[in-house]
Amino acid sequence: MHSKIARAVAAALAAGALGAAGNAAASGFALPEISAAGTATANAIVANPEEIGAIPYNAAAMGFHDSSVALGAIMIGANFTATTGSGKNHSQGADWLAAPLFQGALKINDQWRIGFGINAPFGLETRWPYGTFPRLTGSTPVRISRTATVDIPNGNHPTASELEILDFVPAAALRVNDSLSLAAGLDIYWVKSAQLDSNLGAMSGDGTGLGFNLSAMYRVNALTLGVSFHSSSTIGIDGSYEPLNGTLLALGRLQPAQDASVDLTLPWRIQLGARYALTDTLAAEFDWTYTGWSDFDRLEVTGEATGALISAETEDWSDASAYRFGLTWDVQPATQLRFGYAYDETGQGDAHYSPRVPDGDRQLFSLGVAQDLGSGYSIEASYLYVLGNERKYRSTIPYRLGDEVNGTSAINGDYEMDANVIGIEVIKTF
Repeated sequence: MHSKIARAVAAALAAGALGAAGNAAASGFALPEISAAGTATANAIVANPEEIGAIPYNAAAMGFHDSSVALGAIMIGANFTATTGSGKNHSQGADWLAAPLFQGALKINDQWRIGFGINAPFGLETRWPYGTFPRLTGSTPVRISRTATVDIPNGNHPTASELEILDFVPAAALRVNDSLSLAAGLDIYWVKSAQLDSNLGAMSGDGTGLGFNLSAMYRVNALTLGVSFHSSSTIGIDGSYEPLNGTLLALGRLQPAQDASVDLTLPWRIQLGARYALTDTLAAEFDWTYTGWSDFDRLEVTGEATGALISAETEDWSDASAYRFGLTWDVQPATQLRFGYAYDETGQGDAHYSPRVPDGDRQLFSLGVAQDLGSGYSIEASYLYVLGNERKYRSTIPYRLGDEVNGTSAINGDYEMDANVIGIEVIKTF
């Protein structure tokens, strides 16, 4: 891979270019919506011992339940716009994307439970039409001999960025006593598909990674405390690179198609929560989530044929907090209403800002309902609206072909986003 194109690929990756399930509901490319109950309470559910939907957030919640199975999906409709020198441009991703929800728990005895879950805790999709960033479009005639000129592209224009990550989560919980439950598990990440395209080249691949999680839940009278920690994980993405500009390829400034690899580090995250039952039917919870985006700092692109380091990029994200509030209200013995609000801070600064992840602080507003159907069955539905704060990005760093695009004046503009998230889940307890 030619070094200039490698730098562009690495820079896009380093800014979080990988993504698929929507980058809709949290800072960076995290997607914390991993149950219908969690989505309905703006993800303030890590200290909830009553709901099956708390188990994906805190496996220790299994200790307060009998056996159960939950199956559903989260559907995300995200809208991204960038107002640049070419006007207002809309990211042309899919109108709606879906992420699976599955959680099973088996009560072995009064002390032990084992569980297994599948969800999609990270993802993004952005697709900017060519021409969104005028400085990176078009070409300039360059003389290559006394009698010949060729048109050299002006820039490396980002187009499509997509990532599909699934997390397979086996876990075990120990009910220590009536008040305390502890749990531990694995996070087995599968990058089902990764795509990174520009007008000059494209990279696609897949890979796997491994992490672990630890959690605890403590209930005394009306108060419940919960904590859940997920380690960071490095995923080795192996794929192929394809040059897309014939002129640069013919001039030897792009090499032919070849295999390439890059390591993607997913951040660690911790969530602390306190829930208080105000009455027999009304409970409130406040959670704090802290995500270790500073681990997402450096990426190196390596050529598979030679094993040599092609390029290295520093991302320089910062750790970020999210503040979540959830409310549950049993309006009838078989019907529960849920409400939530959250404020998520971005970990992405201006130094390496990328249009592939047009991130900013966000507010989340949610509501939902759970209905007991009898015979151990229930159905849950949720709706969450994400409103991203407008980000007016301005840089004075010029861009030249071969430089990384991120953090330069070539992508100056006003970035906005909002999203609609719908969750549906069917639960069976036995």
